[in-house]
Amino acid sequence: MPPVIGITCSWDNESERHFLGSPYVEAVRAAGGVPVLLANYEKEEEIAKLLEIIDGLLLSGGKDVDPFYFGEETLPQCGEITPLRDAFEIKLAGMAIKDNVPVLGICRGAQVLNIAAGGTIYQDINTQLAGCLKHYQQAPGWAAAHRINIEKGSLLEAALQCSEIRVNSYHHQAVRDAAPGFKICAKSSDGVVEAVEGPSGLFILGVQWHPEEMWEKEPLFLKLFQALTNSAVK
Repeated sequence: MPPVIGITCSWDNESERHFLGSPYVEAVRAAGGVPVLLANYEKEEEIAKLLEIIDGLLLSGGKDVDPFYFGEETLPQCGEITPLRDAFEIKLAGMAIKDNVPVLGICRGAQVLNIAAGGTIYQDINTQLAGCLKHYQQAPGWAAAHRINIEKGSLLEAALQCSEIRVNSYHHQAVRDAAPGFKICAKSSDGVVEAVEGPSGLFILGVQWHPEEMWEKEPLFLKLFQALTNSAVK
């Protein structure tokens, strides 16, 4: 049976509904996985049951992460947060790492992955990091906004088979300090972290851009989802 890939959903505070853009689902399907959408759960025993039925995990993009989870007070530039989703995903990511479940984090998902493992993020790169490029593009999702450099010998380089690519960009938060055991494996020219990965030997990877929006026009980006599904094969 193809690997089952659990995908976290966005959450709307007002309407109390889960939702997810179809590009995530289609990318997993194109990579040979079976996508399953994950609702927010609060109890660890419920989350443990979710991890029993999936072979890999995709942490999707979305709203800002509550600074409480990385030991900071909220700055004015921090945007809307979703408390139910934050609590669920940080527990889920932490348990997935502990259980060696392959994980791919996208945009917010990369930040959640790093926070769950003990790292930090910038609440707002535009005010906390001097000399930033424009990281929230006004262009279609399939269009590239800037270049990133990939570390040699990294999991990301192995997945994409290249050391430099152009990516899209839709964020104002980003990884600050990599979690213990994690390493930064890609940056843009302004020094903003564009990818982090977990300890050697595990498929734990977070990317700051949105490959699910790009792979149909640039097949290179499908390799990230294929790397996830291949790692999730039992």
